[in-house]
Amino acid sequence: MMLLGTWNLENLYRPGGPYGPPDEAGYEAKLAALAAVITELDPTLLGVQEVGDPEALKDLAGMLDDDWHVALSEHPDSRGIRVGFLSRTPLTVVADTRAFPAELRPVQADDAGLTAGQAGRGVLAVEAEGGEGPLRVAVCHLKSKLLTYPNGRFQPRDEGERARYGAYALYRRAAEATALRALADELLAGDGQGRDVAILGDLNDEVQAATTQILLGPPGSEIGTPGYDRPDRGDATRLWDVAPLIPPGQRWSRVNSGRRELIDHVLLSHRLVRRATGAGTGLPGEGPPGLPSVGPDPAERRGEPGSDHAPVWVRVGG
Repeated sequence: MMLLGTWNLENLYRPGGPYGPPDEAGYEAKLAALAAVITELDPTLLGVQEVGDPEALKDLAGMLDDDWHVALSEHPDSRGIRVGFLSRTPLTVVADTRAFPAELRPVQADDAGLTAGQAGRGVLAVEAEGGEGPLRVAVCHLKSKLLTYPNGRFQPRDEGERARYGAYALYRRAAEATALRALADELLAGDGQGRDVAILGDLNDEVQAATTQILLGPPGSEIGTPGYDRPDRGDATRLWDVAPLIPPGQRWSRVNSGRRELIDHVLLSHRLVRRATGAGTGLPGEGPPGLPSVGPDPAERRGEPGSDHAPVWVRVGG
């Protein structure tokens, strides 16, 4: 039995910079809160997001029991945050990329006509020993729905600006999801029935969002539908979101302005999803995750311990 999970660690920086805790005491409190959750969750492999300082993830790993293996993307965004992994077993990096597929043109990113021709943050893929053979996992952090306007504003001048920048964010998130799906195709290699592949991370949108749906591959056969137990040719390239396995009363990983959202996801290949025995958010056995409600300005939580996201996880049997 193994537990695969994803968790946005929310601005994991060492103290003193513009985004992390203001002092050492705040940093130690944040690390302690994160370490307590990871220890209780006890994952085999955990994909993480918002690692602002590579050394901070090493500090966190050092607070955990036993020896943990760390892998980090070399492609951070403008704030320095990137994705990575914590694993109980050794990891081999098989991809670390920001590239869009060659056929996908750059997308508009602001009113001035700036375009984005690659993902804002790298997508990292690793291979580990999964007990039933190689386990290939990619972790991502797609473009946020939280909007930033010119000159670092978090509030728009008018509703037209809000709509335009919402569209620019959607263009970018869709392009990044397309790039992630291309990487999933490489990891699956047309053999989802024979390969253990997982895609996980902060998709910054919910299960039925168009950007999330891009990742699934051939439509149909979702968990809970009549087609789930019917083999078809799509199984070779399809991915399954484990969200339907999460108890309905726990089906959120973030609270945005009082609204509960499931924006962190775990998707599995055919071979893996058939061995899934359960999924959840937060800590197993503790009921719904207790999360703060966050607003449009991420700076408001600077220095707060823990994270504004809940882990999302799935258990997979042998």
